[in-house]
Amino acid sequence: MPAAMGASIALVLSALILTSAPRQPAPVRISTAAASPATAATPDAPGTAGAGQAPAGGAGGTTPPPATRTASPPVHLTIARIGVDAPVVDTGLNTDGTVEVPPMDRPSEVGWYRGTPTPGQVGPAVLLGHIDTRQGPAVFNRLPQLRPGDRIDIRRQDGSTVSFQVRELHDYAKTAFPTELVYGNTPGPQLRLITCGGELGSDGHYKDNIIVMADPIS
Repeated sequence: MPAAMGASIALVLSALILTSAPRQPAPVRISTAAASPATAATPDAPGTAGAGQAPAGGAGGTTPPPATRTASPPVHLTIARIGVDAPVVDTGLNTDGTVEVPPMDRPSEVGWYRGTPTPGQVGPAVLLGHIDTRQGPAVFNRLPQLRPGDRIDIRRQDGSTVSFQVRELHDYAKTAFPTELVYGNTPGPQLRLITCGGELGSDGHYKDNIIVMADPIS
């Protein structure tokens, strides 16, 4: 697990997005807990895309490409097939233990959680975005339409671009967020994109998280 998170700390995402319901957005809450064994992270949830769970290090367990040696924050995200062409801002944790996300009045922004590696470094870089707002679709509105093989390009602050391709998509209930699968150690660079999905609850928030797993393109 990335050093900033601590060897014994796992991060659990519980909420991401306000829907059109007339209430203020619930914060993205990240709580700390003892890291669960890797075997407990194997997904077995309805809505999981793909034939099965590949090892975290790369599609089919192949040797991952070399990692970018220097850290550089992401500044722009492009996913051509679903029309994403968005600025990326770095986010951390609020004082109440919730993760910062782009504000609701800037729904076209994507947030990179800076407690994870920068894209291209060893480990899982985690980017989060809203799916919709009171005003309409947000940056990750079409994220569930991604398919294995789709390309994702991330421009970094140092001017370099790192590219990934989608391996699989998952739909998890927020009450069963796969912490180790998303934030756990990987032998090479990885990318996770997260938004909300599933049914709309009576509290005005979606019940699930859509999680995109992507591998670096050599």
